[in-house]
Amino acid sequence: MKKLIILGLLFCVNYTALAQGTYKRVLKLMGSRFDITVIATNSIEANTYIDTAVSEISRIEKLISSWDKNSQTSEINRNAGIKPVTVDKELFDLIKRAIQISKLTEGAFDISYASMDRIWKFDGSMTEMPSEDRIKKSVEKVGYKNIILNEDNYSIYLKHKGMKIGFGAIGKGYAADKAKELLKKIGVEGGIINASGDMNTWGKQRSGKDWQIGIKNPLNKNKVFALLPIYESAVVTSGNYEKFVVLNKKRFSHIIDPRTGYPSSGIVSVSVFSVSAELADALATSIFVMGIDVGLDFINQLQNIECIIVDDTGKVFYSKNINIK
Repeated sequence: MKKLIILGLLFCVNYTALAQGTYKRVLKLMGSRFDITVIATNSIEANTYIDTAVSEISRIEKLISSWDKNSQTSEINRNAGIKPVTVDKELFDLIKRAIQISKLTEGAFDISYASMDRIWKFDGSMTEMPSEDRIKKSVEKVGYKNIILNEDNYSIYLKHKGMKIGFGAIGKGYAADKAKELLKKIGVEGGIINASGDMNTWGKQRSGKDWQIGIKNPLNKNKVFALLPIYESAVVTSGNYEKFVVLNKKRFSHIIDPRTGYPSSGIVSVSVFSVSAELADALATSIFVMGIDVGLDFINQLQNIECIIVDDTGKVFYSKNINIK
């Protein structure tokens, strides 16, 4: 679950003109809320721009959806342990980048998490911990090293039967990046693609000022603790403050470590700032799994990437180069 508060842009139920030359539409895509904001000379032009973004996001959903039996992703999963599947270069490259992030995070991020047995429930029905054996068994088919790529024919092979890949932790960020890329290409001078908290921006507001975001502490929602200008960059905020379970007096997140099968704990919100929403999306999930100390140390070693972490007591942690107003 991802939430982001964009200061100055009020959510609405349908198409709204927010200011002269600034237009926004709120709709449901990829099973989530999307807020698409563009700078345009009039509503007709804005509608054309936003329709273009919607078409691009829908195209990406058809490519990466594991729910659509006709998608290339579903074809890969159906043939796990059987044979490689040749896919479009776009999907091949996305999977290749995902594996690179898995290597970088030492498996804290892994698109083969979809192979995991669903033994944890976050709907209030769970009353006791699963056994250690059951938890260990739940991740037996997970492992990015068992995703075999063939650069010669753009084929993907999952080595073991029952393996699956999924893009739940990266797909909306990728869609935000691609929609931004296309709108810039056709001449839209500024805007925001906000895919349920996976947000990418370009250009400036009509006033000439940078877009700004305010980030709230999920345990104190009436107060904004960070106000940052965003220019030609992305920010992704991931939270577990609505999907968790308390067992043995310990709070467990719905974000599960794909290496161990245990839910993450100790963190309620992570915001990652990067040039790419796709990358920020993956890293936000990774930090939940890594924990505060390891996550901050990891981000501090990366170029042009920053993060803000809120722990389960409401304490806020910042990476070293964050500039908070």
